[in-house]
Amino acid sequence: LAKYPEIKTLMGPDPHLKWIVSGMVFMQFLACYLVKDLSWKWIFFWAYAFGGCINHSLTLAIHDISHNVAFGNKQAKWNRWFAVFANLPIGIPYSASFKKYHIDHHRYLGGDSLDVDIPTDFEGWFFCTPLRKLLWLFLQPLFYSLRPLYVNPKAITRMEIFNALVQFSVDVIIYYLWGLKPIIYLIAGTILCMGLHPISGHFIAEHYMFLKGYETYSYYGPLNWLTFNVGYHMEHHDFPSIPGCRLPMVKKIAAEYYDNLPHHQSWIRVLWDFVFDDTISPYSRVKRLCKLAKES
Repeated sequence: LAKYPEIKTLMGPDPHLKWIVSGMVFMQFLACYLVKDLSWKWIFFWAYAFGGCINHSLTLAIHDISHNVAFGNKQAKWNRWFAVFANLPIGIPYSASFKKYHIDHHRYLGGDSLDVDIPTDFEGWFFCTPLRKLLWLFLQPLFYSLRPLYVNPKAITRMEIFNALVQFSVDVIIYYLWGLKPIIYLIAGTILCMGLHPISGHFIAEHYMFLKGYETYSYYGPLNWLTFNVGYHMEHHDFPSIPGCRLPMVKKIAAEYYDNLPHHQSWIRVLWDFVFDDTISPYSRVKRLCKLAKES
């Protein structure tokens, strides 16, 4: 910032985010109507090939919204409520709990018992062969959602209760209008596309040490178009208040700081290397003891 103060002008809300997210939410509601009479094989096909991609993208929109980039820091509650709206096609309540833990991920990156993004010792010990790592990728949504309850349990907040009530109410309405198949379409898409799916490569790409001494990596491939530029992850951790749509401008302005850092070009290659490279596993994360962990 001292060298490139113009980066400060990139901070602040993204005026287009709320409209993009709203379009995605209503697109999924339309899809619920369109799939209600399909056979089960096509339900799961479209859940993986289409709906799950949108749902995964919505989880990354929620990631952006958790940094108040939809309405700005002065409208924090609007961001929380809008995240609940963005959550609706995902099928299960997610946004409020994500916000609660994601703050710690930025504040205590790699912090033992604080950053719940780090796999547990059991995950590292058991999922150590190619077949087991493949299974771990498939089950990643399960570990991602349950790990915080084991590593760093926190009290349930009012926002989480509100998130759950709104989510399950909309699920019931969809079931009443169009039956069970749209509900399965939404939830199956979320689970499948946050598991063994090209977009899910970002989970591994972001903070797994593919090279010793580097714990955060960016990805500059085409899937950024579908994921609100979450691939610009080094830039995001440097400037979390800058919305995803402007992160490429950070790299362009401060190119000398980013161009020579190791980065990924393919999330599919990331997944392949994770499964078949014996030097990479759920253990391949930097873990540090933060001050708060010592006190607690």
